Amino acid sequence: MTKKKSVICYLILSLTVPGQWTVMSHRPLSKSQSAPSFIHIFVCVGLVLDYKMLQHECNCGDGTNFHTGYAGRITSIWSRLQECGLRSQCKWVKGRPATFEELLSVHSEQLICSYSGFSESTASIPYRSQTDLDTVLNSSCSAAILKMAVGNVIELALRVAGGELRNGFAVVTPPGHHVSHSQTYGFSIFNSVAIAAKQLQERLNAKKILIVDWDVHHGYGTEEIFYTDPSVLYISLHRYDNGSFFLGNGQPTRVGSDGGEGYNVNVAWSGGLSPPMGDAEYLAAFRTVVMPIAHEFSPDVVLVSAGFDAAEGHPEALGGYRVSAECFGFLTRKLMELAEGRVMLVLEGGYNPITLCDALQACVSALVGNEVCPLNEEELVKKPCVNAVESLKTVLQVQSENRSVSIVHVYFLWSF
Repeated sequence: MTKKKSVICYLILSLTVPGQWTVMSHRPLSKSQSAPSFIHIFVCVGLVLDYKMLQHECNCGDGTNFHTGYAGRITSIWSRLQECGLRSQCKWVKGRPATFEELLSVHSEQLICSYSGFSESTASIPYRSQTDLDTVLNSSCSAAILKMAVGNVIELALRVAGGELRNGFAVVTPPGHHVSHSQTYGFSIFNSVAIAAKQLQERLNAKKILIVDWDVHHGYGTEEIFYTDPSVLYISLHRYDNGSFFLGNGQPTRVGSDGGEGYNVNVAWSGGLSPPMGDAEYLAAFRTVVMPIAHEFSPDVVLVSAGFDAAEGHPEALGGYRVSAECFGFLTRKLMELAEGRVMLVLEGGYNPITLCDALQACVSALVGNEVCPLNEEELVKKPCVNAVESLKTVLQVQSENRSVSIVHVYFLWSF
């Protein structure tokens, strides 16, 4: 990425005090920027869920209960959307299975064929994951269910990017952002968000796609798939702890390579849980890193790997952070300022049924256009913790090598 001044410059002045935002209108998509055949007739918010996915269950060899009961969390989400009235404010999109060719746009033929033999009549099939844990996919987790999850995401993405829907949320399982071109991980089999991005490129000629991943675990599969691709900007906010959390992926120094240098951004939180990251820290990350870089990129469409395991209620081993449901709703609303509102969220992690449903409800409410529940006033004016400030300084210093003005944000952070 060449060093240049851009819309990021205009955001500097808005970053003088915690909690202060200046809203800028997104530049209209022009032929000179990119030329996907978008139809600017927004109808409503799309929701996609296929009941076949309720049959998915995955038992992991480490014995953790949080990796099981996927059907339970999907059922809880759908019930919540019905109870709060959001289901009736959205259009239910009929999904369909992903084709072999669509899966092949991201994954190796060997990986795809490894899981194409599932059927309702077959026995459970174990395989070895990268952590050498035996993961067993139950017989009900057929190839049809796995392909349906991916196809649902593709179908919704095409409708949002094509203008048939204003935005949308894909309630799918299992998560997929850990899956790379040829390697699965644990209970993740196919990378739905990455495949959807590839389909937008190939079928709608989308020139610039932003993927924001706020799952507390780094989506190294998505990072690997687009690491050399300058048409996809990947921004991840995740717990890192200097490489000691999870698999140690998502280093802030990983910025992309070859033509993709500068298009990979890792907001890698370090410092453990003293204190846990919460609303103030995530708001600071959006003010100083995510939104300025996203505005500079000026995407055609925004895809969100929406994991909610950074929400309150998860044990330390799964995250231990304390991001509120209201904060997730606010972050969704901020992303809707991009790409003329073409934003689609895809469920990734999140295993506490109460906080998962709360956060997802807040996000869908934001997509619908309802008044976002106000954030706690204390969080809006609260300074991010010292560990968060140091983490943000690191990522901004690294990213400033590709963006001539981003280093100004480092000096802003020193004021904390």
